[in-house]
Amino acid sequence: MVSRVKQLVVYALSPLLLLSFVGQLAQAQDAHASGWSLLNMTEGVTGVSHDIYDLHMTVVWICVWISVVVYGVMFYSMFAHRKSRGAKASNFHESTTVELLWTIVPVLILIWVAFPSTKVLIDLYDTSEADIDIKVTGYQWKWQYEYLGEGVEFMSELTTSESAIYNLEPKTEFYLSEVNEPLVLPVGKKVRFLLTAKDVIHAWWVPDLGVKRDAVPGFINETWAKIDEPGIYRGFCAELCGKGHAFMPIVVNAVSEEEYKVWLADKKEAAAAIREMAKQTFTFEELMAKGEDAYNRSCASCHSGDGEGIPGAFPALKGSAIALGPVAKHLEVVVNGVGGTAMQAFGGQLSEVDLAAIITYERNAWGNDVGDMVQPIDVLKFKQGQ
Repeated sequence: MVSRVKQLVVYALSPLLLLSFVGQLAQAQDAHASGWSLLNMTEGVTGVSHDIYDLHMTVVWICVWISVVVYGVMFYSMFAHRKSRGAKASNFHESTTVELLWTIVPVLILIWVAFPSTKVLIDLYDTSEADIDIKVTGYQWKWQYEYLGEGVEFMSELTTSESAIYNLEPKTEFYLSEVNEPLVLPVGKKVRFLLTAKDVIHAWWVPDLGVKRDAVPGFINETWAKIDEPGIYRGFCAELCGKGHAFMPIVVNAVSEEEYKVWLADKKEAAAAIREMAKQTFTFEELMAKGEDAYNRSCASCHSGDGEGIPGAFPALKGSAIALGPVAKHLEVVVNGVGGTAMQAFGGQLSEVDLAAIITYERNAWGNDVGDMVQPIDVLKFKQGQ
């Protein structure tokens, strides 16, 4: 008897709770309340993201009204035709009218939804006539961006410190969603993204842009965006890609076309300067300073800041045979990686200057004290097979 009463209470309250929730949604939507974003998907700042949002809301309201009708009929039936009023259940089956009704109505609803869904999907996959092409490559655990035809490429890595991650210092406003190099895009221009990965499957996801596409090793996936409003938009890797999955954020800085041109010119100039730096000779102190910075950005997440590594997962560099052994072997491991392991090939990720500094740092930090140096020209010659 008690369980029957509980069942009736749940049935009775379900439509009321649903109507209350619908009312809150409608009120928040009409007032554009900030709390609405906590309940609903992101509307975004691109035409595609707006279309996706509108389609989403259409389907939500269809589901809401179906629920209202179903719960309404159910509640009315329980109240008006309850046994205490002498109602007797009707026995019928194989009703042609009912079967036609519950077949035709859902089909009409699906057709209603199919038209806008098809339009959104066609637009979503139409990457033609792009103004800018950018290759996005996922690594464990960072993103590489290459502006095709412009000679500009860089790595975008998390800048939240390990101290903040492990609660040794206060967390910043953009904890785990701040990077050293954001992706800079001009507003009002169609940008095509070519996505791939070097190690495992990643997923490039920026909700405000309405973009989410897998980055798969050996494949190129395409997507696009045309941003309407300047601003900074943040996203994340949306595919579980290893222990550092939570530490590879995406930051997109949308600027005016004039600002973008200035930024691109500066990046080209910086790239040319880095190429020139590869011909320079650095002092031991300069290499150690640059190496420590580059190591903390690109290597510490696996081998740890003190070179101790992570037992059972990533080997220690402190006192290791690689760091204390021949320079040629050390170059081979850092530049080309180690097949079948988590050790990536950094030859295509970092400049010759950074690679030389990192190797020098690893050979002389934490008490290794080998005492030798690797210059950028050494790395360049190694890459060229000299």
